[in-house]
Amino acid sequence: MLHVLYLVGVAAFAASGVLAAHRANMDPFGGLVLAFAAGVSGGTLRDLILDRDPLYWTQDWVLLTVIASVGVSTMVYLRFRRLPHRALLLVDAVGLAVVTVIGARAALEAEVTPLAVLILAVMTGVTGEVVRDILCGELPPLLLREEVYATAAFAGALCYLVLHWLEVAQTPATIASAGVVFALRIAAMYFGLSLPRSRSHEQQEAG
Repeated sequence: MLHVLYLVGVAAFAASGVLAAHRANMDPFGGLVLAFAAGVSGGTLRDLILDRDPLYWTQDWVLLTVIASVGVSTMVYLRFRRLPHRALLLVDAVGLAVVTVIGARAALEAEVTPLAVLILAVMTGVTGEVVRDILCGELPPLLLREEVYATAAFAGALCYLVLHWLEVAQTPATIASAGVVFALRIAAMYFGLSLPRSRSHEQQEAG
């Protein structure tokens, strides 16, 4: 079940890579590059930090097939259909939700400290988006433009960690925690939610 959820998250990131490439007017090869970069970057960084060898995706032909299939399918869809409004953000939210929680699970299996679990989970979730945006020349990346992005990943990772301590089963804990991430991202998108910002010196004087 967890592997299926991970495939869903990676597929969502792969689709987001192609959508970003489409917006940047890249050719099909560029779309596939972004699909793979968005799909595996987060997990690759996590495994490198945890000193895992070999990297997870080099041994998983199903994962690579899913990325390639989703990438090609998305490009074919975009060939005949217009890019749906906010499609990139919606698909990205799915990928962020699932991959973040799977990252938390992998960190727990490596028996790292609770703080390291949160850090690795957030890094797993957001790295694919950062790499994707940099490769397609969209700066600053979504992570730095949307305040409730890494925050949503952190909330989901924290939720999973708490549920793990409470000894909740893996599957419901994963679904619930991914739901927290997705709900926060969607709420931020549709209701303009953001973290409170500190007032600048000029604003304080004006007030």
